[in-house]
Amino acid sequence: MRDSDKPRVAIVGAGPAGTRAAEVLVAAGLHPVVIDEAAANGGRVYQRQPAGFSRTPETLYGFEAKKARAVHGAFDALSGRIDYRPGTLVWNIGQGQLDLMRDGDYDRLAYDRLILATGAMDRVIPLPGWTLPGVTTLGGAQVALKAQGVGIGRRVAFVGTGPLLFLVAYQYAKAGANVALVLDTATFGDKASATPGLLNAPKTFAKGVYYYGWLRSHSVRVVEGAAPCAISGERGVTALAWRDAKGVEQETACDAVAVGWGLKPETQLADLAGVPFAYSERQRGWLPQVDATGRTPLEGVYMAGDGVRIGGADVAELAGARAGWSLLEDIGVAVNRTAIARIDRALAREDRFRRAVEKAGPFPVDLAAGVADETVLCRCERITAGELRATAREEVRLAAPEVNRAKAFTRVGMGRCQGRVCGPAGAEVLAAALGCALPEVGRLRGQSPVKPIPIRADADVVLKAKAS
Repeated sequence: MRDSDKPRVAIVGAGPAGTRAAEVLVAAGLHPVVIDEAAANGGRVYQRQPAGFSRTPETLYGFEAKKARAVHGAFDALSGRIDYRPGTLVWNIGQGQLDLMRDGDYDRLAYDRLILATGAMDRVIPLPGWTLPGVTTLGGAQVALKAQGVGIGRRVAFVGTGPLLFLVAYQYAKAGANVALVLDTATFGDKASATPGLLNAPKTFAKGVYYYGWLRSHSVRVVEGAAPCAISGERGVTALAWRDAKGVEQETACDAVAVGWGLKPETQLADLAGVPFAYSERQRGWLPQVDATGRTPLEGVYMAGDGVRIGGADVAELAGARAGWSLLEDIGVAVNRTAIARIDRALAREDRFRRAVEKAGPFPVDLAAGVADETVLCRCERITAGELRATAREEVRLAAPEVNRAKAFTRVGMGRCQGRVCGPAGAEVLAAALGCALPEVGRLRGQSPVKPIPIRADADVVLKAKAS
């Protein structure tokens, strides 16, 4: 392919998916632009430590050190053959162009083909006291440890469900923190019933069993089938109140709490690009429509990794490479059918494992739908669950039948996070209040900018648009 015929390709995200997609494209002679909000590649799972830190990959990534080295090495090998733009936020997508922000400066990038590998974030359920200093997500607690080399507290309680719960608790304990409690809302029976499916990825399953067993064998208190009630304290966390499987209320002293009920894809940019969405009961949310090859219904737009559906780092690497091959095929470049077939088989196997993971740590619907009226639901705008429920009262039922109308009435999801944190929980609360199924209340539509930017930048866009 002549250079003049090569498409302008942009990849958003330099985690495992973005790295492998770029690797495939570069091998075919393309020169993609790789944009990443982080200062260094690797994504959250293989996040690199800041300059001046000297911990070994084994210390940082544990069992995943070899994989982290491989992803870092693959990306480093692309140096000079990609246009790498770290520390850059994509805050809007227009017709064939990305609006960027780096160090407060605005830029615009045109593209012919786009791969979105935007990753995921924690899914949270608001609790009384969750806005206190010392409360963070499981992912946030892990980033603090991996990137900054600090813990979120000296005596930490971990609350939620899913693989990250036990992994982060293990990492904190290994780092010397006092793990006050690991509270899993899933039961032991949930995990046991999922075991046959989990054996589709025996090595990954074995690591999960190891973390679980290590915590128990080191006298860390692990409770299952329990529910958090409230986080108490005035200027910081002092205790976590919770209810055990028998309904008995208990309290654990702690100075920090990390919460998380699995992950949710970061889909705002896909929404702005115009990718259609469909409801997934498996992941209890609306997901962009992407086929097994990484193609979306939009010509020239591809997606891969946890930004599509949650699968973990191994799936992200495979899906990133698969999206790269799809792009090459679509522009008429000969592709490696053997490599593609191998990826497709691996992705199918991983999907069977992922189904079992979701079965082992089911999302606690009743806990989310039952958030107390006085609990702050939207922390950006300080809106309570009760204020959201009020939009579902009989006298205004017809006026707020879905989340976007409820947002207009209450400002839930209108703050800095644009509903990325409170949106899923708000939908659960509204659906329960309306007495309808979750899909019926819809999803918060993505809005530009997807994250806060200086007003000056937005003004620049308007001025430049007028000038052109």
